[in-house]
Amino acid sequence: MAAVSGARMDVRAPERCPSRSRTTAHHLPETHVDDDVHPTGGAAVAAQPSPSTDAVPTDQRRHPVDEKLPLLKMTTSGLQHVAAMYAGVVAPPLIVGAAAGLSGTELTFLTGACLFTAGLATFLQTLGFWKIGARLPFVNGVTFAGVAPMTAIVASTKDRSDALPIIFGAVIVAGALGFVAAPFFSKAVRFFPPVVTGTVITLIGVSLLPVAFGWAQGPDPAADSYGSTTYLGLAAATLVIVLLLRRFTHGFVKQIAVLLGLVIGTLLAIPLGVTDFGPVAGADLIGFPTPFHFGAPRFQLAAILSLSVVMVVSMTESTADMLALGEIVGRPADERTIAAGLRADTLGSALSPLFNGFMCSAFAQNIGLVAMTRIRSRYVVATGGGFLVLMGLCPVAASLIAVVPRPVLGGAGVVLFGSVAASGIQTLVRAGLEKDNNVLIVAVSLAVGIIPITAPEFYHAFPQTAKIVLDSGISTGCVAAVVLNLLFNHLGRRQADDEVTAPMEPGEEIAGQRGGAGSPAAGPSAVTAH
Repeated sequence: MAAVSGARMDVRAPERCPSRSRTTAHHLPETHVDDDVHPTGGAAVAAQPSPSTDAVPTDQRRHPVDEKLPLLKMTTSGLQHVAAMYAGVVAPPLIVGAAAGLSGTELTFLTGACLFTAGLATFLQTLGFWKIGARLPFVNGVTFAGVAPMTAIVASTKDRSDALPIIFGAVIVAGALGFVAAPFFSKAVRFFPPVVTGTVITLIGVSLLPVAFGWAQGPDPAADSYGSTTYLGLAAATLVIVLLLRRFTHGFVKQIAVLLGLVIGTLLAIPLGVTDFGPVAGADLIGFPTPFHFGAPRFQLAAILSLSVVMVVSMTESTADMLALGEIVGRPADERTIAAGLRADTLGSALSPLFNGFMCSAFAQNIGLVAMTRIRSRYVVATGGGFLVLMGLCPVAASLIAVVPRPVLGGAGVVLFGSVAASGIQTLVRAGLEKDNNVLIVAVSLAVGIIPITAPEFYHAFPQTAKIVLDSGISTGCVAAVVLNLLFNHLGRRQADDEVTAPMEPGEEIAGQRGGAGSPAAGPSAVTAH
């Protein structure tokens, strides 16, 4: 019965409730799933199995996450994931490389190396081996949380040619430490009930929306054309195209609406002079990321400490992302799944410097794509990882994605990132928000998480190391939600605290609340409150 605690089970049809179980992990044998569906102990569960379930062959009951789609659908859907996260992957190496004074050729090499390592990390996360990889449809790439400390390391280095080796050495150590800590870090999953996960998922979407708005205004904030009607109109046109495709098409076309929107938006941008084909003309056909191209890694204590903090932030965000994606795909991430996913993140990070890449982390952008398309196959994302590896080995292929104008990405990003926030709201719906304590948890946590978005200079007086954490609204909001949930729903809890009242109106009880466990109001709230 431990496998189904915290959920209301229909004793007449236990096979309809596996999605609420925390033990039906992807890496368990099929017999474990059968054990959850047909428990052998506990008087509350009917002993008779469902004939309909027994009649369905095992391969037909395969979870959508483990489904292998037709080649065309797999390819186009994988390209959608690459398009959704491409700008996020190439931005960190471009920023750090420029700060380090790299030439144009070296910048291209560094960008290709980060694409290559992102593909390898995606393979680790989606396909996995041993106890490594969440085996969920996750795209991994260079985390943006490390940009500020890496540029600070560059600025503090007398000889800038030493900056990248120092960064690579710090990433290796931080990744190794994170790999060791992953199984302990994953135990925090017990502190992520729906009121916490819903808040964090909502914050992920809200935190990503400014990225889409920035893309919509153009590629260069310093340019006079930034935010022009041409850019904003192109972003709006792309948004409308995606919406129309989602509304009036069906089946496969509807599922690749974002990819089609990006293609059509790019074609619309050509006569407007917004599309730049220069990257394609100047790209090499083949370019392998030579190991330690910028020099052997160097290990500097201050850099290691700084990027170890980034690793903690990255692991926190990845945990929240896995919980969010698990809810969206119908396979809740349990402790073992999170530990395996964190191992993939940290191992990918530790190996990336070998091929001149930076710290890797799960990309929240792609969660929105999964939520919108409902294509939940991890093999689709693995295909996207294959494209990332290909682009790392073939700069010409990478440059084709780079042709998509930023405003076009911005228009599509509104749908993608807004879908993440909507998924968070859906989770909050079943988080017991009729309870005053949970309303306070959500209200304060959202406020704390939105601070870096609405007031970017709010923490300007804090040390740089502290700002690495504080400037991540997802991390601060997540910590706030966990702490407040412990404070309000666990510590010093009395039986009277379980009473459900109307939000923010203590004393006004919902009808039937005092009716005990058998009353309608006492059911779901008692389960989802904490």
